[in-house]
Amino acid sequence: MSTLLEKIKETLSVIHEKTEDDYPVGIILGTGLGGLVKEIEIEHEIDYADLPHFPLSTVESHQGRLIFGKINGKKVVAMQGRFHFYEGYTMQQITYPVRVMSAKGGLGVKTLLVSNACGGMNPDYRKGDLMLMVDHINFIGDNPLIGKNEDELGPRFPDMSEPYNLELIDIAEKVALENQIKVHKGVYVAVPGPNLETKAEYRFLLQIGADVVGMSTIPENIVANHMGMKVLGISIVTDECFPDNLKPVDVNEIIAAAMKAEPKMTLIMKEVIKRL
Repeated sequence: MSTLLEKIKETLSVIHEKTEDDYPVGIILGTGLGGLVKEIEIEHEIDYADLPHFPLSTVESHQGRLIFGKINGKKVVAMQGRFHFYEGYTMQQITYPVRVMSAKGGLGVKTLLVSNACGGMNPDYRKGDLMLMVDHINFIGDNPLIGKNEDELGPRFPDMSEPYNLELIDIAEKVALENQIKVHKGVYVAVPGPNLETKAEYRFLLQIGADVVGMSTIPENIVANHMGMKVLGISIVTDECFPDNLKPVDVNEIIAAAMKAEPKMTLIMKEVIKRL
């Protein structure tokens, strides 16, 4: 057994002391977006610090707990807090929880819902808007699949022609329409961070086809696709990144904007889970 598979097995052995149930839906909550946890009928909680081989979240607003329970009667496991490349973790460490969620004999996750806070570069987007991710551009400069491939986890060359599931996007759009929530559909670009971008960088990223920019999500998405999971990604625009009218912004403003818009995202995620 490889080192990675051994690590997954060790992590799962600790989780299975709490629960051996299957959780078909996995959730990763981004910056300022941990409020969805309030909607979970919590059955079990495990701190990341108590899970072998789990990284620890170092970013404010990321709590660092794995939460097991139900939303609208459906079993879910939620990461309250994620990991980022700029924290100094490898791409393999960042995506390790996704491996644990979906590995054989693991938690049984088939569908992954991912949220993030992002900067809006598309001139039609405004602070507080939601965007359903339909595609992405990986500018982090690394890939979690580099290195030896574990055939038990997924193929050497996974297809990425539909990184975000079109059926899930369609369901989310219908939910938004029914609840009069404005949503965009667009392309997310991930950069390493942790600094925000310059005016020239925003211009460049917009010109290559990105609508919003962030520092997460894509590593988890690549691994989820590698393992055959269906993914829905929702971005909350927390600041407007228009090069010709760029204003300074700090992390507290970003978190506040995310929290203000979060109820809309929470409603969409809850209803999508209900309709799975």
